Amino acid sequence: MRESDRERPEPQPKKPLGIAVGSDHPGYEVKCALMAALEGLGHRVTDVGTDSPERCDYPDYAERVAAAVSAGEADRGVLVCGTGIGMSIVANKFPGVRAAVVWDRYSTEVSRSHNDANVLCLGARVLSPAELVELVGYWLTVEFEGGRHVRRVDKIRSIEERNFRGR
Repeated sequence: MRESDRERPEPQPKKPLGIAVGSDHPGYEVKCALMAALEGLGHRVTDVGTDSPERCDYPDYAERVAAAVSAGEADRGVLVCGTGIGMSIVANKFPGVRAAVVWDRYSTEVSRSHNDANVLCLGARVLSPAELVELVGYWLTVEFEGGRHVRRVDKIRSIEERNFRGR
């Protein structure tokens, strides 16, 4: 744990959110644990699959979560594959989605506080299920800081609008 992580005050939980959760086969067990933890925190959880540890293709589930967040059907999304990378590539193809791969408490915090990420991408082969559940719980308490970061997130939106216009 970084020294800066120990110095930060623990954020307080926010109001219940609608959260779409999806995984491929490497992330299936973690997804199940995450859903139970999120429901235990009072969040409204939508499971978009996969429904078993049988081999499947991660783009199918990343698309479902990202589409739900993009359309405003879910406040946030959580995706789990082997590394989180493939899921993030797919999720970031959707308007309004800012998907971030995280691997520790600091990257988790900054994904929200600086980047206003609304989809969290996790690697089931990178961290333990307990570590991933902890990171998701933390991510849901972190607020976007605004300030100097608003200009940068607005630039992301502007790039997105130029590239999705007319599609």
